[in-house]
Amino acid sequence: MRVGAHTSIAGGAYNAVDEQVDYGGNCGQIFSHSPQVWQDPNIEDEEAEQFRERSDEHGVGPWVIHSSYLVNLCTPKDDLRAKSIDSMQKEVDAADTLGVEYVNVHLGAHTGAGVEGGLDNAASALDELTIPDGVTVLVESDAGSGTKLGGEFEHLAEVLDRSEQDLEVCVDTAHAFAAGYDISTADGVAETIAEFDDVVGLDNLACIHLNDSKHECGTNKDEHAHLGEGYIGEEGMAALLTHEALEDVPFVLETPTEDGRGFEWNIERARELGNA
Repeated sequence: MRVGAHTSIAGGAYNAVDEQVDYGGNCGQIFSHSPQVWQDPNIEDEEAEQFRERSDEHGVGPWVIHSSYLVNLCTPKDDLRAKSIDSMQKEVDAADTLGVEYVNVHLGAHTGAGVEGGLDNAASALDELTIPDGVTVLVESDAGSGTKLGGEFEHLAEVLDRSEQDLEVCVDTAHAFAAGYDISTADGVAETIAEFDDVVGLDNLACIHLNDSKHECGTNKDEHAHLGEGYIGEEGMAALLTHEALEDVPFVLETPTEDGRGFEWNIERARELGNA
């Protein structure tokens, strides 16, 4: 099983590998810079070389870069669109430097452009990117609050269809649950995976953000819980971790650090539930 956590590049990107190993993870996710600001990644060549070497040495991968929270691909605003495209270009270039396979991005909010307009904006913004060979952009499912897109699998499928890029998808379990996909039971997981396959295609699923939810299904509230201790619960988590269609998909955790438990506890929990 490929399971890991979001780790920090503070002090050098290679430190994210060491932190991952300490947690017991064998894949993972990073920010290339602070996600709350517009900022260049500025990854040094020596730093990137150490990141690649340590990942290879410890067998950690694949890795995902999560884009800035400020990026909004769906926006109708020219200035925000330009900043979002510029930020994403820097992310895919940083991924290339680090040898990271994936860059993950939320579609964002259409803020009045409408669903169709927002999806067109997102696809055309992604088409502006020059994506290096060996790097793939993943569009992530969303909890679906307000005018944010990605809460429906159809949104993801439409962006993949409308874009000229070779895109893939990351499904966040807490987001999908909040958006109304009930994955709290084994039957619900099977039905949701079948629906995803029908709408998007499992061959386009490259990563799963494995998070439990502090809120009930369909609330559109995005707040993560420890695995098996939220409203998705043990049955849903175990069904996800043991479903044969997902056996080659890496699970990346964005679970909270609270109640004296953090990523190490949740990675171990994922392995326990995955052996259920």
